Amino acid sequence: MNMLYDSEAFAVVHILANAPAEGEDKAADGPQIPRHGFEIVDKRTGKEVYLDGSWAEMFQLQITAWQQNTPSQEEVEDTLEGYATLAQMPVVMH
Repeated sequence: MNMLYDSEAFAVVHILANAPAEGEDKAADGPQIPRHGFEIVDKRTGKEVYLDGSWAEMFQLQITAWQQNTPSQEEVEDTLEGYATLAQMPVVMH
């Protein structure tokens, strides 16, 4: 799990769901399709959305574009605002 972005309004975490634990033999479990996703938390509403599959791929393309052309914080948050409209799950501490 890697924190990618954290502001007063949003937090974005990259989650590597099938990443082997440190010291774990990856080949022992056989071949796996790597899965990953992104959790976007809208701190203003207290809701989060988890992007995986094609949504995660689209978001990864956005991150790659941001790495090539450094956006302003306003541009990043405008994009995250669009994804936050998908957020339905309340953030729960566990």
